[in-house]
Amino acid sequence: MKILLNIEKTFRELLQQEDTDQDKKITKDDLGPKRFVLVDELTKKEEMIEGTYHLSNLLQELATLKEKGELTAEVDLDFIKEEPVQRISRKIRDDYWNELTRTIDKKGLEQILKDEKTSNDIATLYVSAKDEQGIAYFQELEKELKSFKVAILPENYTMDYVDTLNSKPGILALALEKNKSGLQGVPFVVPGGRFNEMYGWDSYFIAAGLLIDNQLDKAMAIAENFRYQIIHYGKILNANRSYYLTRTQPPLYSSLLVDIVKQKTPDLNWLRLHLETVILEYNTVWMVQGGRLTSTALNRYKADGVGMPFEVEPGHFDDVLIEYAKKYNLPVREFEKQYLNRTLVDAELDMYFVHDRSLRESGHDTTDRLINTCANLNSVDINSFLYKYEKDIAYLIKAFFNNAFLSDDLVYTSEQWEQKALFRKEKMNELCWNENAGMYFDYDFVNEKQFPFEAATTFFPLWAKLCSEEQAKQLVEIALPKFVKTGGITGSTKASSIAYSHENAPQRQWDYPFGWAPHQMLLWEGLINYNYSDKAQEMVYRWLWLITKNAVEYNGTIPEKFDLEISSHKVFAEYGNVGTEFDYIAKEGFGWVNASYQLGLQILNNSLKLELNKMTSPEDLF
Repeated sequence: MKILLNIEKTFRELLQQEDTDQDKKITKDDLGPKRFVLVDELTKKEEMIEGTYHLSNLLQELATLKEKGELTAEVDLDFIKEEPVQRISRKIRDDYWNELTRTIDKKGLEQILKDEKTSNDIATLYVSAKDEQGIAYFQELEKELKSFKVAILPENYTMDYVDTLNSKPGILALALEKNKSGLQGVPFVVPGGRFNEMYGWDSYFIAAGLLIDNQLDKAMAIAENFRYQIIHYGKILNANRSYYLTRTQPPLYSSLLVDIVKQKTPDLNWLRLHLETVILEYNTVWMVQGGRLTSTALNRYKADGVGMPFEVEPGHFDDVLIEYAKKYNLPVREFEKQYLNRTLVDAELDMYFVHDRSLRESGHDTTDRLINTCANLNSVDINSFLYKYEKDIAYLIKAFFNNAFLSDDLVYTSEQWEQKALFRKEKMNELCWNENAGMYFDYDFVNEKQFPFEAATTFFPLWAKLCSEEQAKQLVEIALPKFVKTGGITGSTKASSIAYSHENAPQRQWDYPFGWAPHQMLLWEGLINYNYSDKAQEMVYRWLWLITKNAVEYNGTIPEKFDLEISSHKVFAEYGNVGTEFDYIAKEGFGWVNASYQLGLQILNNSLKLELNKMTSPEDLF
């Protein structure tokens, strides 16, 4: 049913009555009557809209029409009164993915270069010296647009060279492809909010959502940009900005390939190119002794570079710098300036930042699990991911290449990769599994002992299918209850968060009480892998209830993360909460939370979907 409205008048009156805190949203915090009468301009028939959820839907529909310049238009009441689950999923599928899609080309470059993180007067686009096609294309574009400058990265740049780029930071080019009219950027999907570039592990979880929503081309495009980054920058980057050239991200490229081939049998030449690149990344990024491969034969996160990471806000490290400023009898800002300029060098502080850069490489920026220790740890997460790489490569070689795959003049068989996986599994069981705790812990290979911080990464072996049935049982029955809150699992247990927190440090966003989509998604799939179907249903419901409740009560808001102690997007931790700042319309959600919603709905049974629409509390069901 549709109703004809004066858009501007209705929009203005609705806000005046219902948006009492004037934040350009209608939420549960507003004190209006939560009842608004619509009058059809033609028939004068009245329609009552009641409740925060329906009023915020009305606001969004009116704002959309207003943006289109509509003066008088029909508003579809079915959209306003749509069930929450259907509305959220529909908007993710039909709107949010498109809103989050970017290209680095004539059409899309301006949007990226205007990003708030572009601080210099004329934005810089860095292009790899190996990308001759890209250099030619972007140099022509530079002459035409005159709004940015092209800089060419040397073919074998050093980390010292990368450090010099901090005075002129910029975007790194990604892949181009040919179309009928010439070249265009291979699309990628950004997380949302202030994150306007392609992030490493975010992209894998986003791709999982794209595949569910039948957007195979965009998922394959993410794989193309992964491949481009490995060939031209040596690794899948934390993100495609110049100051991220020193670090990679959790390896999920092989998982993306497996997900793609399970949806559609690919062109074998396409798959061959990508499998070659996965193996290249495995060998050159992860398996270099003394780098990310350690003496235990297990891996660690280990970023390059010296000093403070470029991207953090001023004052972020004051809790650390204060002590060093005292040591050198300097004011904090003066010490920071001299340290950044390297006119003052402190080896101990340099080591602190090696660990800090490495934890950012892990994607868990930040957690007390990894503060000042990350590069010393054979972490459960990285070794679970690499076990999955080894198993995936074995599977792809056997399923698509007749068990013989040629790469760099070497012939690989599935058996070789199965042996690598078996070796890693045995090493993880030897060093990381703790039978008494029923959990996996990171192994501190420097001090030769487990680091008993209870983190959600302990469930990653379930996802990778690394653990035995008995280990899975202990993880589910002993470990999992320590993490479960009403809306899902927290990044760490409360006990570990208290035990390992640092004095005067900010609240770490990847620890208790915060909940993140990747942790939930990997847990769900892990539970399903080991036939804990009922528990998977419960955990999916808890997280989807939280997203749905938040969207219903707060104008469609889908944030980066949640505080699970209060089941809210109102997070008080370092970096705030991306995805919560918008006017009138929630246009894009947040990448991996969008994906988690679509994945969760694919898993959840119909009876629980009905309960979800009723907003039934998980505590009343489980």
